[in-house]
Amino acid sequence: MRQKAVWVDEAVCIGCRYCAHVACNTFLVEPTWGRSRAIRQNGDSGDRIQEAIDTCPVDCIHWVTYEQLPALEAQLDQQEILPLGVPSPARLKRTLPRATAAIAAPVIQRS
Repeated sequence: MRQKAVWVDEAVCIGCRYCAHVACNTFLVEPTWGRSRAIRQNGDSGDRIQEAIDTCPVDCIHWVTYEQLPALEAQLDQQEILPLGVPSPARLKRTLPRATAAIAAPVIQRS
């Protein structure tokens, strides 16, 4: 067995699915939240898992010690994670500029 475990920080994951395509025996995109999760520590070779880590666009997959896993899982349980595509109520709403007056179309006069 490997000396290190693979960990996905689901709060950072954007659900791109790259890792699950590269190392499908290790990673799964969880259907409710749309984020990747390590489902098996020994599902793929270390090289294949490292390739999946290298393809991650947001750097949310890490090698950690097995001793760190329980604390990382507990930390993740304390965070609010919403399904991807649902805005967080803590974020400020973005307001788009509104036109104050309608732009009139040019009038063409015919003679």
